[in-house]
Amino acid sequence: QVQLVESGGGSVQPGGSLRLSCAASRFTFRRYVMSWYRQAPGKERELVADITGTGDKTNYADSVKGRFTISRDNTKNAVYLQMNSLKPEDTAMYYCNALRRLPLSEFWGQGTQVTVSS
Repeated sequence: QVQLVESGGGSVQPGGSLRLSCAASRFTFRRYVMSWYRQAPGKERELVADITGTGDKTNYADSVKGRFTISRDNTKNAVYLQMNSLKPEDTAMYYCNALRRLPLSEFWGQGTQVTVSS
């Protein structure tokens, strides 16, 4: 059974940093675009960042550009999100997503909570 397991969430003060990890198993990891999404209470889930299968291209939401960095290690079947200069508005459940378009195949992790508060 396909698994995406997030870790690294927690509580941090504004201005702090966290590094999220997502461990993938039981699918051909390198063929999937990997993304981080987040969902705050009462809000829709939104794309935070994504990275191509080879890791050569990344994309970020405007709200996190310059503060967050997505990366992947295809030898470890893992994707990461380094989050710096965290703000209270970054508080959300963060989800790992794997997507392959042809043929369509998509998986989600269970999420890891990030709370930014003083």
